[in-house]
Amino acid sequence: MTAGAVSLSLVAVLGLLLLIAWRGLTYFWPSTLYQWELQHLDGRQEQLIGEIYDREWVPVERLLDAGIPLVTDEEFVERLLVKTGNREYVPLDFRWVLAPTIVSTETPQDLAVIERSRNGNFYGFPVALVEGERTIRGPELTAALPKAIEAANALTEQADKLQRSDIGRINHQLETLRLEERRLQLEGKDTEEALAQIAARRDALNQSYLELERELFGLRAQAGKNALLVTDMRGETVRLPLSEVKGLTFSNALSLPGKAWHWLKSVGQFVVDEPREANTEGGVFPAIFGTVFMVLLMAVIVTPFGVMAAVYLHEYAHKGPITRLIRIAVINLAGVPSIVYGVFGLGFFVYMVGGSIDQLFYPEALPNPVFGTPGVLWSALTLAILTLPVVIVSTEEGLSRIPSAVRQGSLALGATKAETLWRIVLPMASPAIMTGLILAVARAAGEVAPLMLVGVVKLAPQLPVDGNFPYVHLDRKFMHLGFHIYDVGFQSPNVEAARPLVYATSFLLVTVIVALNLTAIGVRNHLREKFRAFEH
Repeated sequence: MTAGAVSLSLVAVLGLLLLIAWRGLTYFWPSTLYQWELQHLDGRQEQLIGEIYDREWVPVERLLDAGIPLVTDEEFVERLLVKTGNREYVPLDFRWVLAPTIVSTETPQDLAVIERSRNGNFYGFPVALVEGERTIRGPELTAALPKAIEAANALTEQADKLQRSDIGRINHQLETLRLEERRLQLEGKDTEEALAQIAARRDALNQSYLELERELFGLRAQAGKNALLVTDMRGETVRLPLSEVKGLTFSNALSLPGKAWHWLKSVGQFVVDEPREANTEGGVFPAIFGTVFMVLLMAVIVTPFGVMAAVYLHEYAHKGPITRLIRIAVINLAGVPSIVYGVFGLGFFVYMVGGSIDQLFYPEALPNPVFGTPGVLWSALTLAILTLPVVIVSTEEGLSRIPSAVRQGSLALGATKAETLWRIVLPMASPAIMTGLILAVARAAGEVAPLMLVGVVKLAPQLPVDGNFPYVHLDRKFMHLGFHIYDVGFQSPNVEAARPLVYATSFLLVTVIVALNLTAIGVRNHLREKFRAFEH
């Protein structure tokens, strides 16, 4: 019965993972684009272009109760959820279409889906490419489009890189000068000579900023001078600047290998790109980076503290009622709801510790907090406390499995107790320590509730690591895959567009956790084989 229950559990878990993977990864497969002629129940005719997102059968009685005058002998009617895109020209970029209203259905080969940096996808028929005074039409258009879009994307990326790196570095230096000037004023050292030096440095930075700003505006103007002319489902020709076009795909004209290659590129872009359109478009790289960075920082914090506490309780503490009480408290801490840890982290780490750090080391920045606000450091510390009981219990179990004869033999050869612990006991217990770390990482990577109070945000424009000194900014807020799932699934203004991204991000979070765990398991197995001789 136990083996059967375990087998059923494994099958259920694998089935759930396969369902999440299927619903998430199929989102990136290029869908067939349709062109429908609709005859509405009120006699109005309409042309509709889009892709099918979902199908369902609804009772005719429900439609009649909703005021839809549908005349049919059938009990159920099929309706399609169609993504029409073009959200700046239509009220909604998703709409339901009743199957009886469809007069004709076509899949034109020259119908394209155009991915844009804002306002979502655009569906239509590309008719011309405008490059300055030159207009490309006809057979040459298909060959010229990929190169033109690639060139515009290169200019846009160059402009974004210039804004993030060079201009961002100058802004950081200007803010540093402002804080330095304020610190001199607070310390009474704001002499004319010191202020003149700061003013000279500020003038030099402002001059560099103006030069970079002119270069930035030039790149954006160059990227935006070309445009793509597209005929939409209204029959009107729309001008789309190439600077906003991320990609163009003739999905109906793709072969199976072409669709597979497009799917691989889409998955890769989802992993490495930044989010757009309230997290319903683009990628999740900042969330991946924030999750991994926070978990690794938490592991660096919790491992030494957990191991030291376990070593003290098992090797040094007197075996009395106080020690037993501490062990019971440690075990009970593992059952405290995670949101309680979040409230504790907000009150103790953020407001008390962070506020004290600001008053002692960053008085020039006040009243704007530096460490007295939620950030990645406080998130890592909060999750370190949350997972500390797991590491302590696992390490203690590993220490208890080491034979006392090993300790006695080491002491008999003249080693001190500290040397015995450092050279014999801890290496032998390292697999158990890694087991505790694996359990801690598995729990911490999926926690969301405490992070909402101590550091995670919907959108973080800057990563905790960049090219500005001190390069690692532990005071910054960050994005997290778990919170990204919550935000996209329940706070998104466009629920239908966000639904597949929930599955894709969920599968990505599981993949990240599995990758972290497999890395730790590999290290544990290596240590176990390395110190197996001690056990014999």
